Amino acid sequence: MTERIINEIKTKYNLVPQDPGEYSKLKAKGMKFDINAYKAEGLGWVSVMKAKGFFGLMKMDTVIVVPEDTDLPLYSYDRINAMGNDTLIVELYDTMLGDLPFDSLESVKSRYADLPERDPGIHWYDSIKLESSISKKGKKISDRLDSLALEHLAAYLALPSDPVADKEAKRLKSKVYVEGLLENGGPSTDVFKSEIGEERTAYLFRNVLFGTGK
Repeated sequence: MTERIINEIKTKYNLVPQDPGEYSKLKAKGMKFDINAYKAEGLGWVSVMKAKGFFGLMKMDTVIVVPEDTDLPLYSYDRINAMGNDTLIVELYDTMLGDLPFDSLESVKSRYADLPERDPGIHWYDSIKLESSISKKGKKISDRLDSLALEHLAAYLALPSDPVADKEAKRLKSKVYVEGLLENGGPSTDVFKSEIGEERTAYLFRNVLFGTGK
């Protein structure tokens, strides 16, 4: 599925591979992680993290888009397949300098309103998480969750965003979110901190996954 997401991004932006160095392959808590990063010309930073573990019983894919050149919200896609359950989490964070209409994203969500909702819980970043985010669950691998994710991404990429004039201000808004992850923790943050330490985790997040340290 990550390949389909990356291909969707490629329909609008040229992706230039970046070297994750020693962070391209990591192991933590019984999981193996493969990580790639790209500079998306005219968009910003894109990263992909694929994880497998527990004898293939658990798979987790992550795609992160951190806009720098166009004023879109930060985008985070997570897909988790574990024990016969399929979970889709797409979160959009308000890292924008201006305003955007999200009607197209809400329209996509409404077409899949029948899919079971997943309780996202309460988190430190809820104040900047946009209503157009998605949290769904299903049994086995769901083609409709695939369709929802791709249509939602296409609508996100088609939002009428303006070019960013103040790139430092834009990057600072993304940095606030990334530093919040490192400070407050979370499932993936805590896993990496316990396995590779706080310093290397901070480098992974800032320089590889989100590109805010570049």
